[in-house]
Amino acid sequence: MTPTREVYWNVGHIWLMYVLLIPTLFLLTYGLYRRYRLWRLGKPEARFDSLFLRLKGIFIYGLAQTRLLRSPFAGIFHLLFFSGFVILFLGTLVVLLHEDFGFHLMQGAFYLYFQSLALDVFGLLATLGILMAVLRRCFMKPAGLNNLWQDAVILGSLLLILITGFLIEGLRIVVTRDPWANWSPVGLTAGKFFAALFSPSALAPLHATLWWIHLLLVFALMAWLPYSKLLHLFTSMANIYFRSLAPKGAMLKPVDLQAATYGVNSIDQFTWKDLLDLDACTECGRCQDACPAFVTGKPLSPKAFVLDLRDHLHAQNPKLRSAKQPQESAAPLLIGNVIKEETLWSCTTCMACMEECPVMIEQVPKIVDMRRQLVMEEGRLPGSMEQALRNLEARGHPFTGLSSSRLDWCDGLNLRILSQGEPAEYLYWVGCSTALNGRHQKIARAFARLLQRADVDFAILGDKECCSGDPARRMGNEYLFELVARRNIEVLRAQNFKKIVTTCPHCFNTLKNEYSRLGGIFEVVHHSQLLSELVRSGRLKDADKIDAKVTYHDPCYLGRYNEIYDEPREIIHAVSRSGTTEMAQHRERSFCCGAGGGLMWAEESNTPRINDERARQALQTGAQILAVACPFCMTMMEDGLKSCGADAQVKVLDLAELLEQPNDT
Repeated sequence: MTPTREVYWNVGHIWLMYVLLIPTLFLLTYGLYRRYRLWRLGKPEARFDSLFLRLKGIFIYGLAQTRLLRSPFAGIFHLLFFSGFVILFLGTLVVLLHEDFGFHLMQGAFYLYFQSLALDVFGLLATLGILMAVLRRCFMKPAGLNNLWQDAVILGSLLLILITGFLIEGLRIVVTRDPWANWSPVGLTAGKFFAALFSPSALAPLHATLWWIHLLLVFALMAWLPYSKLLHLFTSMANIYFRSLAPKGAMLKPVDLQAATYGVNSIDQFTWKDLLDLDACTECGRCQDACPAFVTGKPLSPKAFVLDLRDHLHAQNPKLRSAKQPQESAAPLLIGNVIKEETLWSCTTCMACMEECPVMIEQVPKIVDMRRQLVMEEGRLPGSMEQALRNLEARGHPFTGLSSSRLDWCDGLNLRILSQGEPAEYLYWVGCSTALNGRHQKIARAFARLLQRADVDFAILGDKECCSGDPARRMGNEYLFELVARRNIEVLRAQNFKKIVTTCPHCFNTLKNEYSRLGGIFEVVHHSQLLSELVRSGRLKDADKIDAKVTYHDPCYLGRYNEIYDEPREIIHAVSRSGTTEMAQHRERSFCCGAGGGLMWAEESNTPRINDERARQALQTGAQILAVACPFCMTMMEDGLKSCGADAQVKVLDLAELLEQPNDT
């Protein structure tokens, strides 16, 4: 006998199912179409390239849910009920093909292994996942997670669908004495349980009643899907597919400097992908849990930022559609009404929110777009930031009150200043902070001496070097950024070098990832990469290792922006006997020092300060040395340790300083 079963056993008036399916599909399709029309209100943006890479992302981040699994409990239960419902949906498609299209799939080994055993097992896993979700929402209650009536309805409906499904299967097995019952262990158990509670004559009517209840629950949830939080089943996959494929450090959108307006101050000035981002949010709270501004009490929650924009978009939808002149924004201003200015200036652009987001929402570019509106259109930004931009425009660097020149740091080192046409393997881009700040000059000197010791052919630009433009771009002055960048590109093109090396991750990211859009394509490495290579090749000989415990702070613009995590740790392992003692938050989940996004030039009025919190995390490791790979991080960590009263207890050293003289640390 061939293993199979009757699809619609004991169910009459099947035609009614198809009648009910029509309004269900209409409501589902219409709801999705309404959202699609809403996203189309945004400006054009090219996100349709690289089909293979985009599909690969669907598998990695959508189906495998790799980012969700970073939080084990939440990730596991989400994966359980997601994978369970995917398999159950495929099982429903098999029924459709078998019964309505004549493809006789539900028979033989396939019926036993997939349509019976696999659906039973995955249905059980989905049930377990939902129960774990209920436990988390009702008893664990994470601070970043909202509990709304929709959450209760959705979880309750899904649980009822699964339970009624098992009961329908079990009652059919018991009443028909299905010879293949053991291939459906969960259904068989449910059927036996119910058979013990009811008389045999009541089992068939009960099966039919539960079948229709099950169907109505499924159809109701399908029809409600695009009008509820369940929409993220579609929008999250779409958002992952249309994610940015540019290097993380090159995600800021270019500005048309010939345009009538700059930046974003109304919802329809965002791109269609920005608007899709808003509807893709699952409200999980991972972004705000990772945000250093939110954690330290600043007026910024990446989650609230996205949800406020989403609610505003939906509220303004009718007005936007009825606008007679679509080229002019019909929506009210965002800044000051929907999003506060202090919210925008609280962001360090560390990208922790984007790194954590399981559906690839891009918060940082939106914040910078809105900063551009404030700075380029209205000239409004915190006073200390405004002075930094004035300095950059007038002096070629953003600092005030400095007496050093760009060459003071290299006195006595006998360094070569690159002249036009003169060849060099490496051009050392020193950076403003490293060249002009007395403490940071020690980094440059240590690095230069290491290069000399390893007999590396390198030179510097000297007075021809200017700020990379990173502060201007992050603060929102795109015009000044391009002015500075084009000037630097012209200077660099006139030189004869193979690679650029820099000790500043902000310069590294700008030169490597952002100049290319302006035609400046250069091979750029960070000093941690070069030093690690020199250690591995034996050109920098190992010295006696130190006994001091060393912890390492991952700079945002080196780590999250450019995924450089291993090389700095290789340097520490070459110096320290105990290797790296990691902080609780490290590598891609590192906690920002608080200086990015132009906040190096802003005073934190709120306490605790971000760098104080990071310093406390470093102290918890018990390390005597805090290694850094960024001059901004050095300033912030030294200040943070001083605030904690631990500046004498823990020494802050750049990787170059650590590698140069380990016996003196």
